Amino acid sequence: MGRYFGTDGFRGEANINLTTDHAYKVGRFLGRFYGENSKIVIGKDTRRSSYMFEYALIAGLTASGADAYMLHVTTTPSVAYITRVDGFDCGIMISASHNPFCDNGIKIIGGKGEKLDGKVLDMIEDYIDGNVPELPFAKGDKIGRTVDYISGRNRYIGYLISLGIYSFRGKKIGLDCANGSAWNIAKAVFDALGAQTFVINAEPDGLNINKNAGSTHIENLQKFVTEKSLDAGFAYDGDADRCLCVDEKGNILTGDHILYICGKYLKEKGELLNNTVVTTVMSNFGLYKAFDEIGIDYAKTAVGDKYVYEYMMKNNNRLGGEESGHIIFSKYASTGDGILTSLKVMEVMLAKKQPLSKLTEGFEMYPQVLRNIRVTDKPAARNDADVCAAVEKAEKKLGNSGRILVRESGTEPVIRVMAEAETEELCRECVDSVVDVIIRKGYKVG
Repeated sequence: MGRYFGTDGFRGEANINLTTDHAYKVGRFLGRFYGENSKIVIGKDTRRSSYMFEYALIAGLTASGADAYMLHVTTTPSVAYITRVDGFDCGIMISASHNPFCDNGIKIIGGKGEKLDGKVLDMIEDYIDGNVPELPFAKGDKIGRTVDYISGRNRYIGYLISLGIYSFRGKKIGLDCANGSAWNIAKAVFDALGAQTFVINAEPDGLNINKNAGSTHIENLQKFVTEKSLDAGFAYDGDADRCLCVDEKGNILTGDHILYICGKYLKEKGELLNNTVVTTVMSNFGLYKAFDEIGIDYAKTAVGDKYVYEYMMKNNNRLGGEESGHIIFSKYASTGDGILTSLKVMEVMLAKKQPLSKLTEGFEMYPQVLRNIRVTDKPAARNDADVCAAVEKAEKKLGNSGRILVRESGTEPVIRVMAEAETEELCRECVDSVVDVIIRKGYKVG
């Protein structure tokens, strides 16, 4: 990871470690990198600071001679889609995804709708740090302009609707929009496809994005689905690039459940290219056992939908994703898309004429315990000799019936310690044994 850009963009607390000066310099560099008269499309989520960063980026872009096209409040996958299909040089999404409102981020998307190449991100970081000569300003009629491009967002909505091959009529569906980017898109799509749609957390005020809402607080949707006797519920995160589900009984379906449901369906249709589903190292043991039972192969990448997509492109795979709900259907999108994911899950329900709870049969989750520890130095904590010794001891305790994983967050100053085993008690013992060492060695913040 770089000095500023992690696995999912440049993320930090607004006006603390992500400032308008940073955003302006990102805009200045990109405008100059792509050249005068280049076209760059920008979307944002509902955070109060998103407007501030939008204006700073636009100032930098236009000062360097690029034209800035504004999608306004929209989803990350919509920016990727519009960048790709409308021939933009690149796209920018202003969002900190599932983080609280005080954080924000800048995600840069290449002209093909993919995350920007790491070498270009290194160049941006050098410019931010003043390690390259100052860039010249555009002058006269070479100064860039701004263009209202809300029509692009509407075209993305139309694209999603076009992917619904079955009518949703007669289905009662709950949507949790996290008071984020999906708030004015998801319901429009489900309504257009005929569902009776019930929505929660679709009243953003700039401060309530992800607050007790969305995929990180799915217990609210569980309660909503059971109280309203709904057929299914879908929860998105702040920028709607991930989706988790709730079945008709109120049970949570993770990204791994979605990979199982959709992977099995694609295999049955003969459309699972290379008979392989791409996962990350965080996917559940139970998923691999279930895939083994039905004869589906799987690959494992580092955590991050960027790495999943890169693997899929290199190996011509159709389906991949993360346990957290970033699911990529490469035939239709170049990034995780929460609303698209919910549409594909609905497709399986309708094609097989089965409720969600039935579709998950054959997949049993292994108990899993995850603890996130805010630390002063992620690499130092993860590579500490005593921490490594504690991990090795836990691995021996788990044997072949479980695993423990210690990794650095790509977006926060956090070490994540996760264990899977046949019992939750064993998971907790192993995780606590490692976390206790991290704390004892003084790496924990606060």
